[in-house]
Amino acid sequence: MEVSVLNIKGQETGRKVTLNDAIYGIEPNDHVIYLDVKQYLANQRQGNAKSKERSEISGSTRKLGRQKGGGGARHGDINSPLLRGGARVFGPTPRDYSFKLNKKVKQLARKSALSYKAQENAIVVVEDFKLDAPKTKEFVNIAKNLKVDGKKSLFVLAGDNNNVYLSARNLQGAEVMEAQAVNTYKVLNADVLVISEKSLEVIDGILG
Repeated sequence: MEVSVLNIKGQETGRKVTLNDAIYGIEPNDHVIYLDVKQYLANQRQGNAKSKERSEISGSTRKLGRQKGGGGARHGDINSPLLRGGARVFGPTPRDYSFKLNKKVKQLARKSALSYKAQENAIVVVEDFKLDAPKTKEFVNIAKNLKVDGKKSLFVLAGDNNNVYLSARNLQGAEVMEAQAVNTYKVLNADVLVISEKSLEVIDGILG
């Protein structure tokens, strides 16, 4: 699949790049996409929710009422889960939600996500660019020139490009990330991918 290379003014440079069919032209596997997205979202969870159990509540251990004949549920001390201010039964405790996923599964998931974007013609290839200083207005103009403004866009750049990242940080629906960090969730969450030429080479090196 051939894609024209644009400059940041949205004009064609006269060059074309061929997207690797082994990455952008495979039959997408929905199940591995589900697994990879599930792992990504699970890894974002802090897992620090905590409620106090009966042994952690401070209070007297004196039995408040008789065992039978009180007209209600039987309970012991004031820390009982049955009473207001008491403990919680089977409440949440700190835990780790992350789980392991094989490397080949994650690679197939990323290839599947990129193939979906290629099928939707939602990939824009732009020549490598940098900003001299963080300027949101300049980034907005680039997005307008590339006709991706108003869409959820993911700019994939090669290497650390801090000025571009800072320029897009305050914009809703625009995100900038390095090619090495591209993952299935971010690709699928975007309406359009804007990939620099060098980023294509990095992605080919990782997934090719």
